[in-house]
Amino acid sequence: MVQKFGAKFGFHYPHDRHVLTFDAMINQSCQEQFILLGFSDRPRLESILFVFVLIFYLVTLVGNIVIILVSHLDPCLHTPMYFFLTNLSFLDLCFTTSSIPQLLFNLGGQDKTISYTGCAIQLFMFLGLGGTECVLLAVMAYDRFTAICKPLHYSVIMHSQLCWKLVSVAWSVGLLNSLVMSPVTMKLPRCGRCQVRHFLCEMPALIKIACVDTVAVESTVFILSVIIVLVPLALILVSYSYIALAVMRIKSASGRRKAFNTCGSHLTVVSLFYGNIIYMYMQPGHKASQDQGKFLTLFYNLVTPMLNPVIYTLRNKDVKGALKRLVTRK
Repeated sequence: MVQKFGAKFGFHYPHDRHVLTFDAMINQSCQEQFILLGFSDRPRLESILFVFVLIFYLVTLVGNIVIILVSHLDPCLHTPMYFFLTNLSFLDLCFTTSSIPQLLFNLGGQDKTISYTGCAIQLFMFLGLGGTECVLLAVMAYDRFTAICKPLHYSVIMHSQLCWKLVSVAWSVGLLNSLVMSPVTMKLPRCGRCQVRHFLCEMPALIKIACVDTVAVESTVFILSVIIVLVPLALILVSYSYIALAVMRIKSASGRRKAFNTCGSHLTVVSLFYGNIIYMYMQPGHKASQDQGKFLTLFYNLVTPMLNPVIYTLRNKDVKGALKRLVTRK
């Protein structure tokens, strides 16, 4: 009976006593690949999204590459602030590239599958780069705090060795987050369930298709989210509290304006990134609806990295001046 039923679906069973059941074959196939449902329930939306995602992705690539090149080529931008900004732009490039090409592939055709290895790599990069950005934004806030609150000692405090150490800590935290959570998530039993109701292999979506009690895993995710998300956010808020007090003491209007312009860009980026992250990951059980989760993930995975170069360029005279110098030099 099982052999006949399996034959209809192209499965061939050996004629010995070690016969695989049909469920076992499904489990085996789901261990080899996943199906990313994404927006497949809305075919018209898929074609529209393909165009918008492609345009946003290209703008993201161009914008962040320009920031990296300008910061590297212009000697005036060889400062700690632009060293951290270069790391943020490189991180955003990796962040979007880890999932957007796969999304474009799925939106542009009928094939919605992703291999098990591809899914594991995508999850590993997504968790690692997300954790790195949380800490890196806190590092950038500390840099602004030092520049405004301790301007006379800035060059002494923010020396190149400290900058490299702070960046190394940020990337190490992201790597540790991936090493802890990726294997736990991928090894969850799924009992043949391989349809992921998302456009990427994100941790909450993979946890939802598990066929075992996931309370312990979700509790671990929540605790790690508190450490990786809220601790850096608390440091950012403390830094900007001191910055606000220091700015209020500045007597000249031009000095206050310069300080607000410098910090305003970073605060805008922090608000965009942390707002989505907190809503997505700081809810026990992840109670956000599936549609909300997909669109919010798309926002902080594509729109935020695209806006970062725009925000830092439009509000920053140094970057605009460097761009003009490079253009006129050529």
